[in-house]
Amino acid sequence: MKYTAYENRKRTDVFAAPEIGAGKYSGAIADTIAYIEREQLTDPALWALFVEQFRIGNVDDWDLGWRGEYWGKMMRGACFTYACTQNETLYRVLADSVRDMMTTQDTLGRIATYSVTKEFHGWDIWSRKYVLLGMQYFLEICQDDSLADAVIASMRGQADYLLAKIGNGEVGKMPITNTSEWWEGLNASSIMEPFVRLYNLTGEQKYLDFAKGIIDAGGLRSCNIFEAAFEGKQYPYEYPVTKAYEMISNFEGILEYYRVTGDEKYKTMVTNFARLVIDSDITVIGCAGTTHELFDHSKVRQFDPKFDGIMQETCVTVTWMKFCWQLLCLTGDPMYADQLETSIYNALVGAINVNKHVCKNQVFTFDSYSPLLNDVRGRAVGGHKDIIKNRFWWGCCVAIGAAGTALIGMTANMQAKNGAVVNLYLPGEYTQTLANGKRVRLTTDTTYPVGDAAKLRVCTDSDEPFTISLRIPAWSKDTTVTVNGDAFKAEAGTYCVIERTWKCGDEIEIDFDMRTQIIYAADIDPNADAESICHLALQRGPVMLARDSQTGEDVTSAVTVIDNGGYAELVPTEVSFDTKQAYKVRTTDGEITVVDYPSAGQNWDPAMPITIWITTK
Repeated sequence: MKYTAYENRKRTDVFAAPEIGAGKYSGAIADTIAYIEREQLTDPALWALFVEQFRIGNVDDWDLGWRGEYWGKMMRGACFTYACTQNETLYRVLADSVRDMMTTQDTLGRIATYSVTKEFHGWDIWSRKYVLLGMQYFLEICQDDSLADAVIASMRGQADYLLAKIGNGEVGKMPITNTSEWWEGLNASSIMEPFVRLYNLTGEQKYLDFAKGIIDAGGLRSCNIFEAAFEGKQYPYEYPVTKAYEMISNFEGILEYYRVTGDEKYKTMVTNFARLVIDSDITVIGCAGTTHELFDHSKVRQFDPKFDGIMQETCVTVTWMKFCWQLLCLTGDPMYADQLETSIYNALVGAINVNKHVCKNQVFTFDSYSPLLNDVRGRAVGGHKDIIKNRFWWGCCVAIGAAGTALIGMTANMQAKNGAVVNLYLPGEYTQTLANGKRVRLTTDTTYPVGDAAKLRVCTDSDEPFTISLRIPAWSKDTTVTVNGDAFKAEAGTYCVIERTWKCGDEIEIDFDMRTQIIYAADIDPNADAESICHLALQRGPVMLARDSQTGEDVTSAVTVIDNGGYAELVPTEVSFDTKQAYKVRTTDGEITVVDYPSAGQNWDPAMPITIWITTK
């Protein structure tokens, strides 16, 4: 590709994304990616409708809305998807939409859904951020150099207009945190990310300087959250503004700034922020926000029955996943792969509308909120706005979801400087070019995460010395790894790094510890009140198990699960609805039925709750 924003990563990052089209996967995850591609991303009429919002040019004036975010959000996810599938139909749709979008640019250089008289209010800057990001991610797959040149010129025009109007402490310019009435400007501040990336693409210092000005402004009008993260003394739920999705987006911009400057302070900001979020707000399904979309100390609130509103927004899930993916690339720390896996196999996959339920006479590919305790799916459409009045609607979670499904393919196998990395054990093939130009192919045979084993076969052009790094999940306490029958040390929460001269036909066998762990609310928060502390959850591998009213059982009833050294005893069973896993669990009063969380509640029946957190006696 002619342009890339990733050159700095060669200097700073431990892992790199797989080559475009490197993974050819099969099984449920591959089917999921194909479903989103087919049902959403390859629809030219949908793309044209989103572009039309910019051609009209003032559709968000009346309610200071965010209709302008949909195109760029979906374009980013679609480009990630193309990198996985190399579907040329998808590529043509995306290229046509990018060309179409550039025709909406006005004489001032703006591509916006706000008029000049209403700009720099509401979600204007946030939406312009997504236009820039959508175009930037398209450049990573663009096959036409002349089109790429046109995209760069368009982005320069968009960015230069903002440079003339917005500045931190500059006379006659508006501070970035004053360009939105929402969240003290946290949403608008996240535009730093595409400005850093634009600097990488063009080499123009003014774009990097603009991003630095945003960082210096602190993210909020009342508090510098970036310095707060650097100090590491406050949890994000304690900041004056706690909007999770927008805050994570800002720290992704800080991460990009670190890659350019190499200033360790900024790396500390993002790694501290990630640690603080994991410690305080990530729940057992890999999301945050038990108070709709806010950081709210979700880790200890997730089993509190007093809050009965919507929770665990899909936008938060996907943005957290992307942030963890970035940190996995940067640091090579398997903790971030563990976080990604939890989000993938629980919050993300559970939010896909596999049964095509209808809402407002439409079928949205993604549900927006994920329940945890005696609640149901399909309660609301997050970020809901009308696109054609009284006839067509869209939502923020629907637009962002494809980035989440495609991130699975981008995470499963990655490149290290000295070899290949296996993070997610997806069935199929992965091919990588080694540093010496030779090719290696890994073929994986597995039913993971239902099954507890994976077999990898190595094929090389010739006998080659390189490493294969196998992620040993933190939940797998007792893992065995062998190569051609020879055992290797496999410690939970690390990579098993095997460095050797590989021969075509070498086989790696991995057996995971899939015993079902019991997670007690009391272990997470010993000080929880009586209504909260009487709960437990069951985790089998990376998948949370849930009770579902479709089994005919009262999922709100209190039971005493038999604890065998911290593990529950499960027996496979069958249920009357589609699941990937179903089990009977022994209790002192007999047995209860649990199923994998993504399959639970997919009937979207408001009278049939599901629960991950099981009430105990």
